[in-house]
Amino acid sequence: MVNFPPRVALHPLTLSDQDEFCALVRASAELHGPWMQLPGTAEDFRVWMRRFDDDANRGFLVRVRETGAAAGMVNINSIIRGRYQGASLGYAAFAPSAGRGYMTEGIALTLEHAFTDLRLHRLEANIQPGNEPSLALVRRLGFRYEGMSPGYLYIDGGWRDHERWAVSAPEPWTPHPSLPEV
Repeated sequence: MVNFPPRVALHPLTLSDQDEFCALVRASAELHGPWMQLPGTAEDFRVWMRRFDDDANRGFLVRVRETGAAAGMVNINSIIRGRYQGASLGYAAFAPSAGRGYMTEGIALTLEHAFTDLRLHRLEANIQPGNEPSLALVRRLGFRYEGMSPGYLYIDGGWRDHERWAVSAPEPWTPHPSLPEV
């Protein structure tokens, strides 16, 4: 799926990333603005990391290969097996590296991982209508617009509308072993 030598690599997010992650979240507060809320303190980070204790969620840092710097984060959230074989995608660039294409490459690698290693069939990204950089990113990666979800997520003190965008695994696709034969 990735048609270019990646400048970035995915690294599983761990508790040892706490200080770097929180510092980058604080430095990126203006960038993340009304779009999302990430943990900026050690305590919030530890609580947030509990979501990755089972196989339902996977978290990654997008690291620049040349420097090792974290350019952003990507989560594969709410993995559902069985007939659905899908998940939702969450992501955020960190301000010091924003606007350089690192997140496009990082999400492309995430799609490859999700469709190849995890053998998912569908990933969905839910984006607030005014978040133009995020909308441009999913368009670049071939996501399709599927509709509007009013009051979809509680962010920054209110229920926010989100556009629903999705991408499916390229053919041929081999289902995850948990998909029962019919």
